[in-house]
Amino acid sequence: MKDVCIVGGGVSGLSASIYTARAGLNTLVVDGGESILARNASLENYPGFPDGVDARRFVQLVREQARNAGATFELGRVTAVEAVDETDLEAGFVLETEGGDPIEARRVIAASWSDSEYLVPLDVGRIQRGSKHFVDVDEAGRTAVDGVYAAGRVANEPHQAIVAAGHGAKVALAAIHDADVNFYHDWVVPEGYFTGRGREVPPGCEEIDDDERRRRDERARERLLEALSEPLDERPTMHPSVDLD
Repeated sequence: MKDVCIVGGGVSGLSASIYTARAGLNTLVVDGGESILARNASLENYPGFPDGVDARRFVQLVREQARNAGATFELGRVTAVEAVDETDLEAGFVLETEGGDPIEARRVIAASWSDSEYLVPLDVGRIQRGSKHFVDVDEAGRTAVDGVYAAGRVANEPHQAIVAAGHGAKVALAAIHDADVNFYHDWVVPEGYFTGRGREVPPGCEEIDDDERRRRDERARERLLEALSEPLDERPTMHPSVDLD
């Protein structure tokens, strides 16, 4: 049984997976195959990229970061989620997939805009607006069903990549808190930041010396230079309703 199953491999789902995996939770992302961000011709409002960045390259790098954190991936589509034991939600959930084996997980994060039909068996509370259904959540992304969360656009968050990333992280922190793992904060700090004040390094934090900081910085710069050295051949995905004929 997975600790967390995240339905959706877009920015919100990937962001959530980075945090849950780094907190030590066994995290599986069920990826439908394409983030809506892939429809962007250029991602130009995400902080840290002064002249923008290729949206498809950005998603690739975030997915790689999630893998580096320890998240695993399964390509497919979830068709239904049901409680293992309706009288004991701590027993977890079973996720049925289209053409694949069922998945068991203690917690589920829905991050699958614009599909949430698979949540109907759980009665999480969906809100219809036009042709779309949003999932009703509290300020931390929790639904009416304990152990089930929603992140990003499906949770009625604004349609921007930076918001999706932030909300995915926020929802992941709620799931981490509810999982009762030994976790304080996801921080990498200079040597002595805590211990120099007579404190133990809190769980989820790490102190590194200056040599290690420089090694990590060098590795990070090399990876970004490699990733951005050549343009992608992939073109943006057009909205399916557009008739190109």
